[in-house]
Amino acid sequence: MPDAEAPRLLCVEVYQSKPLSYVTEDAAALLVELGRRAVFVPTTTRTREQYGRVRLPGPAPAYAICANGGHLLVDGVSDPQWRAAVGARLDAECAPLAEVRERMVRSADPAWLLKERVAEDLFAYLVVERALLPEGWVKELAAWADGVGWTVSLQGRKVYAVPKPLTKGAAVEEVARRVGAGQVLSAGDSLLDADLLEVADRGWRPGHGELAEAGWVAPGVTVLAERGVLAGEAVLRGFLGAV
Repeated sequence: MPDAEAPRLLCVEVYQSKPLSYVTEDAAALLVELGRRAVFVPTTTRTREQYGRVRLPGPAPAYAICANGGHLLVDGVSDPQWRAAVGARLDAECAPLAEVRERMVRSADPAWLLKERVAEDLFAYLVVERALLPEGWVKELAAWADGVGWTVSLQGRKVYAVPKPLTKGAAVEEVARRVGAGQVLSAGDSLLDADLLEVADRGWRPGHGELAEAGWVAPGVTVLAERGVLAGEAVLRGFLGAV
């Protein structure tokens, strides 16, 4: 949009002394109101350390979900019983992390591979120069991973490999059980958010991201026209309208 029409933004994340992530000022006010009226549960593929950099407006959430469901935080502390249950399921249902990580790194080209990381001893990801990423490489990796019980997702410059049993939806259902939720509302834009949208009573999908690019739809999920930071604002308005 023209610069003169751009919304005022509030920085909610600083990384290496530089502002990194933002919400609109209107979204910030909506977040405060949502925190008063509902149990707001930040849910992310980020590690606990990465989530800790995010300073959202409103009351501190009693629950948060990190590492794509691998850690359920209660007042900022990971629930050890939940983490142990997740670990047992991964051991039983999919290939070991070391095998998947080795396959990812071996098939990557140093010409476009910037970094490779393991997150919380649960999943692996690569940071890549996306413009140089060969066409079909992600699809080929995804096909291999599917056969060993893993999912591959490309988000921005990151290629994630995540065990199929490691889901945000399962962790959200656990929080809903603990708080006695009457309904669950969710939003997401990536392949790793699909199960989160499906377990909710109502969901919202922005006009950007992997799911939008794939044309993904599901019953009870509202497809938004808004993209980027304005999509966050639209999601919050949808949440508040539902509660």
